[in-house]
Amino acid sequence: MKEKDGYRVGIDIGGTFTDIVLTGSDGSVVTSKVASTPDDYGRAIVDGLSVLFKEASIRAEQVELVVHGTTVATNAILEGKGAKTALITTQGFRDVLELRRIRIPELYNLFYERPQPLVPRRLRFEVPERMDAKGRVLVSLDEDSTLRVLQKIAKSDVESVAICTLHAYANPKHEKRIATLAKKVLPRSIFVTCSSEILPEIREYERTSTTVINAYIGPVVRRYLKNLIERLGSIGVFAPLHVMQSNGGIMSAKDVMHKPAYIVESGPAAGVIGAAAASALAGIRNTITIDMGGTTAKAAMIEDGHVAKTSEYEVGAGINISSKLVKGGGHALKLPVIDVSEIGAGGGSIARVDVGGLLSVGPMSAGAVPGPVCYGTGGTEPTLTDAMVVLGYINPDYLVGGKLKLHSSHAFKAVEEMIADPLGCTLEQAAHGVFVLAATTMTRAVKAVSTFRGRDPRDFGLFAFGGNGALMAAEIARSLDMNSVVVPPYAGLFSAFGLLFSNVEREASRTLFFRTSELKGSVLAGGFFRLESELLTSFAAEGYAATEVTIRRQAELRYAGQAYELTVQVPPCDAGSPLALAEAFTKEHELTYGHSATDEPIDLVNIRVNASATPRGVRAITFSPHVGRGEVVGQRRAYFGSEFGRVDTRVVERGFLSGGSVPGPLIIEEYDTTVLVPPGWSARLDAGGNIVMETQ
Repeated sequence: MKEKDGYRVGIDIGGTFTDIVLTGSDGSVVTSKVASTPDDYGRAIVDGLSVLFKEASIRAEQVELVVHGTTVATNAILEGKGAKTALITTQGFRDVLELRRIRIPELYNLFYERPQPLVPRRLRFEVPERMDAKGRVLVSLDEDSTLRVLQKIAKSDVESVAICTLHAYANPKHEKRIATLAKKVLPRSIFVTCSSEILPEIREYERTSTTVINAYIGPVVRRYLKNLIERLGSIGVFAPLHVMQSNGGIMSAKDVMHKPAYIVESGPAAGVIGAAAASALAGIRNTITIDMGGTTAKAAMIEDGHVAKTSEYEVGAGINISSKLVKGGGHALKLPVIDVSEIGAGGGSIARVDVGGLLSVGPMSAGAVPGPVCYGTGGTEPTLTDAMVVLGYINPDYLVGGKLKLHSSHAFKAVEEMIADPLGCTLEQAAHGVFVLAATTMTRAVKAVSTFRGRDPRDFGLFAFGGNGALMAAEIARSLDMNSVVVPPYAGLFSAFGLLFSNVEREASRTLFFRTSELKGSVLAGGFFRLESELLTSFAAEGYAATEVTIRRQAELRYAGQAYELTVQVPPCDAGSPLALAEAFTKEHELTYGHSATDEPIDLVNIRVNASATPRGVRAITFSPHVGRGEVVGQRRAYFGSEFGRVDTRVVERGFLSGGSVPGPLIIEEYDTTVLVPPGWSARLDAGGNIVMETQ
C-alpha cells in the first residue's frame, strides 16, 4: 500500500461475531469476521485488527478514524448491570419513576409486572425547591437540605447521581447548583448528570427516566471506552475513536462518556445509515430495511431519502414491535432514535411443534451457544438455519467463507424428528413451513415501520442485509406484495460499513410551548437561532467552521388536547413561520393517521436542531465492491415449496449478474452472506454492485 493511503475502520460487535471493515482512501476494502469475546469485547477487536493489518500490509498509524457500534449500553440495562445510582429530585416527586405512565404493553394481562425502576426508592432523594413552568422561582433551593442529602449519598456507595428537578427545562439554575454542590461533596469518581443537560423538555417522567438512564450506564460506558482506547493504543492505533449514536450520527468517545444515553441503540442504527447512503447512491428514495442476524430481525423506513426517527422509545422492553403503538414495557428514553422495529426471528430462532400440533418459530433462539443443531456445538432443537440447510439454501461447507463447517445430517435428523414427524408431513414440507412462517413473522417488523404509520410497503423497496437478510428477503417481499429487493455488497458486514457513512452529529432541543395562532415568528426564529448557536459553538471548539456544518430543524406539534406530538421538518426558509409549521403538521397528521382537523387549534411543544459535519481530518472514502469473476461455482437441488418442489439451482458469484437480468432460481454465495433468488424472481447488478431482485 502507498504510504499516503489512509483508512477508516468500522467495528460492529454482535453477540456471535465482531465485524471489522477497513476502507482505504484508494477505494480498497479489507473485512473480517471474528468471534466476539463477551468477557472483554476489546480483545476481539484488537485481535481482529492485528490480523487484518498483517494480512493487508497496513500500518496502524495509517488509520485516520475508528468508528464503533456497540450494545454495551443496552446490555447494561437489559442485564441489570448498570451503576448503583441515586436520584435527587424536587420535594414531592420521589416516585415519578414508579408512577410512570398508565400504559402497559399487554392490555388484558392481569399479572403483568412492570419493569423495576433503575433507581430503588431508598436511593431516591427529595430536596425543597420549586420552579413554575415559565422558569420562575417559587421556592428557592434549600442548600442545607441538599448538603444533607449529598452526605447520605456519599455513605451509600453509589457510582452515579442523576439530578432532575421540576421544570428544570425552563430554568436549570437549581439543578446546576445541586450539581456544583455534589461535585464538592462527593468523590470525583462519581458520575453526575443533570436533566437540563440531557433533555431540556417537558414531561416529568420521560425527562427523569432519560436522565436516570444516562446516569445508570455512565460509569459502565466510561470504563468500556477507556479500556478500548487503551487496547487500540497497545497495537499502535491512536486515531480518534467515535461511537455510533442512536440517531445515526457519530459522537466522539469523549462526548459519549458525558452523554452515554445517546448511544443506547447504537448497534441497530449503523446498518440503517449505511442503507440510506447506499440507496441514495443507487437513486432509491424510498426503501424499508431488513437486518436479520442470528437472534432478531430489525426493520426501519427510509422515506424520501430521510431515515425515520422517533423520540418515543423504551429501552429494556425486549422485542420492540412499534415505538408508538406498544408502550409501557421498558424505561422511557426521550432522545432521538432511529425508529427500528425488532422481532425475535433470526437464523437461530427455534422451531417447535406444540402439544396442539401448532408450528412456531422464535422468539426463543439457540444463540451462538449452543447454536443451531447443524453447528454441532450442542444444540438439540431445530432452528431456521437448520431448515434452510435442509432446503438446500445454505452451503454447509461455505458459511463465513468456509471457516464454519456445518453438519447437515444433524439438521436433517432434527427437522424430521421434531417437526416433520409431529406434523405428519415430508421433511421438505416441514423445513419449508419453518422458512415461510419465519418470513411471515418478519413481515410484522416491516408493517410496524410502514403500515402502522400510514405508509404502504408496496410503495417501497426492501433493502436486505445481515447474515440472513438476503436469504429471507424475497419471501418477505412476496408476503407484502413488494416488487423489488436490494442486497448491497458485503451484506453480512453491512452494519460495520454503515458506521463509515456516518457524520459527526449533535442535537439540541428545548420546550417552546405556544399555540401556533399566537406564536410570533420572531420568537420561533429566535428559539431556533439559540439552539443553532449552541451547536455551532460546540463544533467550533473541535475546529469545525460554520460552513462545514449542516443544520436541520424540526418541530414537534399536536392538536390542542392531544397527549403526544408529531415531528415535522422545518425548511430554513420557514424557520420563523408559525403558519408553515401548522400546515406541515396538518399534512403529517393526514399522512400518519389518515385524517386531519383543519379547524382545531395546534400547539407547538418542542423545537429541535440537528447539526452534522464530516469527521475532521478524514478524506472522502469510496469503496469498490468485489463482485467475483462471475462464475457458476456449483449446483444444488433446492426446495421451493409444493409448487416447484426440488429444483436444480445454480450457485454463482455476484459478478455472474453483471451481464444483465438473470432469472431465478439462483443462489449467490459470498463470504459473509448467501442471497436466494427464488423462481418467479430475477436478479441483476446495478452500477454500485448491488444485487437488485425483481418479480418477473
